[in-house]
Amino acid sequence: MVHTTSSVHRSALRTVLILAGLLGSWGIVESLALKPWSTEPSYAQIRPADTNFIAQAVEQVGPAVVRINAARTVQTQVPSIFRDPFFRQFFGLNIPDSRPRVEQGTGSGFILSRDGMILTNAHVVDKANQVTVVLKDGRNLEGRVMGQDPLTDVAVIKVDASNLPTVQFGDSEALRPGEWAIAIGNPLGLDNTVTAGIISATGRTSGDIGVTDKRVGFIQTDAAINPGNSGGPLLNQYGQVIGMNTAIIGGAQGLGFAIPINTARRIATQIIQTGRVEHPYLGIRMATLSPELKQRLNQDRSSRLRVQDETGVLVFEVLPNSPAARAGMQPGDVIKKINDQTITKANQVQQQVDQTPIGSTLRLEVRRANQTGSITVRTAALPTQG
Repeated sequence: MVHTTSSVHRSALRTVLILAGLLGSWGIVESLALKPWSTEPSYAQIRPADTNFIAQAVEQVGPAVVRINAARTVQTQVPSIFRDPFFRQFFGLNIPDSRPRVEQGTGSGFILSRDGMILTNAHVVDKANQVTVVLKDGRNLEGRVMGQDPLTDVAVIKVDASNLPTVQFGDSEALRPGEWAIAIGNPLGLDNTVTAGIISATGRTSGDIGVTDKRVGFIQTDAAINPGNSGGPLLNQYGQVIGMNTAIIGGAQGLGFAIPINTARRIATQIIQTGRVEHPYLGIRMATLSPELKQRLNQDRSSRLRVQDETGVLVFEVLPNSPAARAGMQPGDVIKKINDQTITKANQVQQQVDQTPIGSTLRLEVRRANQTGSITVRTAALPTQG
């Protein structure tokens, strides 16, 4: 084929344009790779040596995480046949009704202060006769239970030591679902186990997770938590403690729960200062109103309550001699506001009470018999059980 000068020039020009286009496209791709949409550095941009923030958090906090071995003595009933008087007399046996048995349990904890204050779960050391704290460096120290609060499942242990490594604290009130979560503990006896995931949710009520006797708005995480993790720290990506691992739901996967560290620290401070914990209370049993609950109550002939409202918090029992009873609250009252803050859920009432010092007042706006009124309640200390 014969090419004219003009056709050769045109062909060369096309080749140049194609090469320029390819180089330009490569430049655009390179530019996009180096300049992402966000001004924050992407995960891919961080140097490999800096990407393992989980390892960095563990190295920072790990030395302050401890194993807690607790031993408790329980009385075991002997079989009923051996307690039968005829059997004992016939065989001439002198068998006691019960026999002592030692139960061993293992949990986790973390060091609050250099002089040996340790935070853990109350159920880890409940009724323990002997507590041993095992440090990461291998030391075994005798622990003394300073106090425990079953209502929040928080306990403080003291060991005689100095210059111990301690944790740093984050702010559990600032947590957002989707943030990183790192758990350290001793699950199933496997010391210094690390798992990671995210914050799945915050503010889970005790009713949500099936522990209705607790007063905690739990953090939910999918970081693996197993028996033995109880009392260990839940960390954020900076290695700060944001929660204390405490509960799982049997048979579920990716459902672990932690006590917010702000709550745990508040309770621990009371234990360290006074050896006990006092909780404010009103003395009511309540439920979050909904159209379905309203209909169910109004159709229940055995119920004495007739409800007009579909939102708010329904009081269905007032305990005798309680702060609520002294203030004149009645079953059927619907709480609409507390201190001018709109209330729509029962756990909001509990949160307001928990944040109110004992002896302080709360101003409640309530609906009663289609009328709105105001009731002032002075909180008191929750009576101790047992």
